[in-house]
Amino acid sequence: MPGAIIGGPATAALQHMHGRCRLLWLLCCALLMTGCSAVRLGYNHAPDLAYWWLDGYVDFKGDQSERAHEAIDDWFQWHRRVELPVYAGLLARAREQVAAPATAEQACQWFEEAKLRVDVALERALPGAAELVRRLSPKQLAHLEHKYAEINEELVDNYLQPRAEARSRAQLKRALEPIEMVYGRMSSSQRERIAVLAASTPFDPERWIAERHRRQQDTLQTLARLSAEQASVSQAVEALRALAQRSRVSPIDEYRAYQQRLIQFNCGFAAEVHNLTTPDQRRAAAEQLKDWEDDARALAAQAGR
Repeated sequence: MPGAIIGGPATAALQHMHGRCRLLWLLCCALLMTGCSAVRLGYNHAPDLAYWWLDGYVDFKGDQSERAHEAIDDWFQWHRRVELPVYAGLLARAREQVAAPATAEQACQWFEEAKLRVDVALERALPGAAELVRRLSPKQLAHLEHKYAEINEELVDNYLQPRAEARSRAQLKRALEPIEMVYGRMSSSQRERIAVLAASTPFDPERWIAERHRRQQDTLQTLARLSAEQASVSQAVEALRALAQRSRVSPIDEYRAYQQRLIQFNCGFAAEVHNLTTPDQRRAAAEQLKDWEDDARALAAQAGR
């Protein structure tokens, strides 16, 4: 079940996260998204990846670069010490459950676990982020707006293919990749069934992209206000916390209702995909989860070294 929760149309639930939240999720859950031998290497290089990612958005200048490196390093030291042991426990629990059938309710519980970990990670990142973003220049905000425009073009290419067949193929590929990373290759009949399930998702890429545009404008306006008002760190923390909340829970009623429909679908999808798997595939999933659990514990043991 963990692989199905991560993958398929369930991925859309993560894609609804605000950009900064999603970065934290990707960094926090690198353990769940790569092969065993690459996990430790990837995690140990994650601070550099995070800096590179953020710099691409805001183009750090002068002492901003040093402060960004310090904030990122501090966050990862905390994350290694505090969160990785939690991940190891979650992976162990998933490994114990993976042999049994799954229900949509169980899948939703795993979604809630994932969201909780993102919330904890985001809250820990807020002070460092606030110190950085409260003094962004108009030129840096223009750079961020331009970066948003580039990403939006990529999303249109990846999600709004003109032909329905191409869009369906891309959707199925996104669904299968994380599933097969955990369970191993799906059979032809399993793939056919997953394609049918994925085709019934309420995920609406046009609506999702429009919501992303709203969040981007909200972000730009918030950051511009913080800079214009010369906000204190505490004021910036509160503003970023409110921004993150508006990103997680849209202020638009219709979009909130859509989000709930998507979450409920994703829970059912995750359970159905898991229940399609064979005993051998579930054993393979248990072995994969154990590998990731071992990596999480090994990385946590390096804290403070």
